[in-house]
Amino acid sequence: MITVHTIKELRQHVKAARLAGRDIGFVPTMGNLHAGHISLIDRSTADGCYTVSSIFVNPLQFNDKSDLSRYPRTLPEDQQKLEAANCDLLFAPNVEEMYPAGQDEQSIVHVPVVSEGLCGGSRPGHFDGVSTVVTKLFNQVLPDKAYFGEKDFQQVAVIRKMVNDLCMPIDIIPVPTARAADGLALSSRNGYLSEEERELAPGLHKTLLEIADALNRRENLEQIVLQAQERLNNRGFKTDYLEIRLADNLSQLTDNALQSGEYANSAVVILGAAFLGSARLIDNIQVTLNQAFE
Repeated sequence: MITVHTIKELRQHVKAARLAGRDIGFVPTMGNLHAGHISLIDRSTADGCYTVSSIFVNPLQFNDKSDLSRYPRTLPEDQQKLEAANCDLLFAPNVEEMYPAGQDEQSIVHVPVVSEGLCGGSRPGHFDGVSTVVTKLFNQVLPDKAYFGEKDFQQVAVIRKMVNDLCMPIDIIPVPTARAADGLALSSRNGYLSEEERELAPGLHKTLLEIADALNRRENLEQIVLQAQERLNNRGFKTDYLEIRLADNLSQLTDNALQSGEYANSAVVILGAAFLGSARLIDNIQVTLNQAFE
């Protein structure tokens, strides 16, 4: 695996791969890699792509500067994991390379509607930072395919809409959430958990599964969420949000439509975010409601 730190070097290697007839697969990350990230690399290599990954802790997407300062930087370990996964090229720029004119006057890419609410509501400006840096990375790498984990479901929706709206010739490929044996979604932020908190952490996924069961019984939508929030808090969490959305566009469900059967055969996504100690964990599950309306 080759590691480069400048856009010029990145483009030279990508151009050579493309001239050799290779499709370019891209996995953007902020580092501190785990098995979930590696599953994205594996998917790209399985697709036969010349696989490029990036590691860049993007300050533009952090509305909490203390969160930015403590985000783990583990480049040597990350390089070893990427090389073992047969990644071809790592792009690891510094802030000056990505924002040479500074961040204060940086042009911002804003993706409306799907970026609102959920994590966008809890972290103002977060998705503007994500869409801006991903646009820059896409312009630097010019990939044919880009791979994103479904754990960040809203992020995938934002990137997909951005690519469609801006006519970028890139296939956005979501990859299922990687989980520990007890159901916890793998995340770089899991490293913030104490041993006791790590034992409690699968409670978020369990709560989402309970919401799915209640939803398929067509219980009252508001009561489903309120009761689930109470259970989640009783499991040691501080709930940020629990929501049920249509999977294709993240629009809100209504109880009247649920009870009338309007959502029969619809794909929905149940999304949750909650604090456990100093860690903010997010997760989601996707379900199809056809079984509830037979």
